Amino acid sequence: MRGFLYFGMMTRRSTLLTMAAAPLALSAGLKPKLRPALCAYSFRDDLKKGTLKYEDMIRIAAENDLDGVDLTVYWFPNQEDSFLLPLKRSAYRAGVEIYSISVRTEMTKPAGAERDKALVDLKKWVDVAAKLGAGHIRVFGGAIPKGGSEAAAADSVVEMLGPASEYAGKHGIILGLENHGGITEKAETIVKIVKKVNSPWVGINLDTGNFKTKIYEQIEMIAPYAVNVQVKAMIKDENGVAPSDWDRVAKMLVANQYRGYLALEYEEADSALIATPPLFKKLREVCARHS
Repeated sequence: MRGFLYFGMMTRRSTLLTMAAAPLALSAGLKPKLRPALCAYSFRDDLKKGTLKYEDMIRIAAENDLDGVDLTVYWFPNQEDSFLLPLKRSAYRAGVEIYSISVRTEMTKPAGAERDKALVDLKKWVDVAAKLGAGHIRVFGGAIPKGGSEAAAADSVVEMLGPASEYAGKHGIILGLENHGGITEKAETIVKIVKKVNSPWVGINLDTGNFKTKIYEQIEMIAPYAVNVQVKAMIKDENGVAPSDWDRVAKMLVANQYRGYLALEYEEADSALIATPPLFKKLREVCARHS
């Protein structure tokens, strides 16, 4: 009997270890696939003013033959079932996946009450994502505190992402740390953070428009860790402003066996309602070429 219990314990432990490695193993054995999506932040002005609602994000995605939506939660009216569940139903009926939500986080706070509150708030958004059926949450590292060091700020992010990933993992949700300035300004730093957390529930939310120097070199550095990708129409670096080369990014992702979404995050001054349909068409074509 003792031998049987020991074998059962070892089998369970082996299974858990296999599950932890499964995402990498699966992506390595499958053909890369890119799926076009909409990031709700593209319509931030309309969402702020209330001229568009989150149900409209679903409708716009469906009308433009997109597979999914990344719902930036900044303008959610609440976190109640009365709002979340009809939204989930709308997406199901439209054949569009709410695959991600994007939240604000500040993980560079030192240990204490502020960090504790930030962790509690993030856990609440994990609960929201689970109700919506989203498998991913985009999170920010945060600014380096005034007078603090990059190394100390990076350690603070690791210390918060650790328990956050444990909670997210219990709900089957991946946390994607975005390259978004501050402590995640440099690809090298964000890769170090993700490696140090060392969780199958933490990866990088790659944003093609957020690096300001050596953009494509830095994108290539974080591409192997990408769990979600947001593409911008334009990029700006030391050489000026230029259209973002989505094909170049797609080739990097394909080389790393990425299977997942490319979500348009439109940030230009023109009306998103007018400017995005041609960009969605281009995005669909890029995804088709590289899948």
